[in-house]
Amino acid sequence: MRLETLRLQNLRCFDRAELTPAPGINLLLGPNGAGKTSLLEAAYLLSHGRSFRAGGREALLRRGETAFTVYAELTVAAGSRHRLGLSREAGRWAARLDGATLGNVGDLLERCAVVCFEPGSHALIAGGSEERRRFLDWGVFHVEPEFLPQWRRYQRALKQRNALLREQARPDWLAPWEAEMAAAADPIDDARRAYAGALGSWIGRVAGAFLPELGPVELSYRRGWPDETALAALLAERRGKDLARGHTTAGPHRADWSLRFAEAPAREHLSRGQEKLCALACVLAQAELHAERRGEWPVIGLDDLASELDQAHQRRVVERLLAGAAQVLITGTELPPVLREVEAALFHVEQGRIDRRR
Repeated sequence: MRLETLRLQNLRCFDRAELTPAPGINLLLGPNGAGKTSLLEAAYLLSHGRSFRAGGREALLRRGETAFTVYAELTVAAGSRHRLGLSREAGRWAARLDGATLGNVGDLLERCAVVCFEPGSHALIAGGSEERRRFLDWGVFHVEPEFLPQWRRYQRALKQRNALLREQARPDWLAPWEAEMAAAADPIDDARRAYAGALGSWIGRVAGAFLPELGPVELSYRRGWPDETALAALLAERRGKDLARGHTTAGPHRADWSLRFAEAPAREHLSRGQEKLCALACVLAQAELHAERRGEWPVIGLDDLASELDQAHQRRVVERLLAGAAQVLITGTELPPVLREVEAALFHVEQGRIDRRR
């Protein structure tokens, strides 16, 4: 997949702006606060329906405005071209594909694949389970067509059961929603487990290049309820406990995964720098797995690469990127030394303007 045009309106510091990235490596350079990260964020929105940065969705809005829009034209491996539009106004998302309004934003997100490594990415290793589930589910969503309907089915039933728990409803009112949750849980778990197995192999290859001192790595996946236990029976058994807590304590929404290195069996054994490299390995491994499964690369975003990694690791990253065929967007305040001899498109970003340098 390749972005031909990325256009923003009223997003962060941008009034109106347009980026026309080249097929290979693109460098977005400029001072701090110029909007470089916002360009990556815009592409990421079209693929994830959310920002990778902390803060509410309304923080995406340019000050004083009531709506923002992200528009892109992209080309997929088969050669076809699509026009994508995503906007948010009055707390609602609206999506368009090739001029037609979509009833569900998910139908737009499946057309666009963007992965991003940024300063907050170390949360994949050191943060809570929600970020890791999102990361895993994004990958499954793009390679398993039946995953999203089952995920929506489960989330709908989970929401109803939690509402009844908060209302202290009678146990027999919970049973139908528990059955619905259980019916969707196994397909979700099967898809996640298969994807996690494939992703773990790719992470092993990438991490071996970035963190050879840590030895072999294993991805451990936990589904959110005990193995060999039927979810419906477990939910019925835990009704009293869940009524006391006001929420459901077992199921796919409690799933998690972790990395275990031979020389660092727990994440507490990793330095902050190693956490960042582990997260980067996860992001690049997901991109490479996506390319293998879908036959085309996602767009890869690397935010402020020079400040996140030392030059030796920057060089290893660049070598890996050059070995692939992905379109890459890299931000920075200045041109990193490791990229000075690399053929790349150069853009200067400042005061809401994007200028291509020759």
